[in-house]
Amino acid sequence: MDDAIAVRDLVVDRGRRRVLDGIGCTVPRGAVTGLLGPSGSGKTTLMRAVVGVQTINSGTVTVLGRPAGTAELRHRVGYLTQAPSVYADLTVRENARYFATLQGRPAADADRAVTDVGLAAAAGQLVGTLSGGQRSRASLACALVGEPELIVLDEPTVGQDPVLRADLWARFHALAAAGTTLLVSSHVMDEAARCDRLLLIRQGRLIADDTPDAVRAATGVDDLEEAFLRLIRAGGTDPTTTGETA
Repeated sequence: MDDAIAVRDLVVDRGRRRVLDGIGCTVPRGAVTGLLGPSGSGKTTLMRAVVGVQTINSGTVTVLGRPAGTAELRHRVGYLTQAPSVYADLTVRENARYFATLQGRPAADADRAVTDVGLAAAAGQLVGTLSGGQRSRASLACALVGEPELIVLDEPTVGQDPVLRADLWARFHALAAAGTTLLVSSHVMDEAARCDRLLLIRQGRLIADDTPDAVRAATGVDDLEEAFLRLIRAGGTDPTTTGETA
């Protein structure tokens, strides 16, 4: 299986602080790869580098065989930011149809994306009247509508109830089974077990790049949160400190 994303020796500084320190990893095609780590570990910065909107100091990021941010990747990569990226004065349906138009897709594709994220009943509501979790799902629908080859999702399940979280993860795996590549970040370690592969990041450094089963085997524990803590301790970093949001 070839790689959808290849990161080599990536360094990113923000002011005087090093946010990513020599990151190197790959993301296989047609799988759900989880980017896990506490707030401030560098997850968002790494995702921004993947979609080509992050200034980097050194290293390379290759996406679908092209340098990250290349114009031809615009319609091949979908990106869901932590902050909802939809128009508050449009309905859910109108937002999805607008983004479908930008992608050259019919309205039916937009309506299907709205249904897939569990917002069919709220399709006619203004986004400005939705809850935070619903707004996030509206943004997700807009990211999915173009059926991109790679979807980068920054904490897409934050604020969702357990049933909707399970539904969203089922949707992610259905997309992967159909050939789409997903990179999904989370600071909730119980979501690690839902991923095909894990990138565990701490204080700007990658501490694991493997399958959940391999991480469990390497640390000798079944609980992935405990496995993460053991990897931190083995690397000599303090598990009680966190940096700024990154």
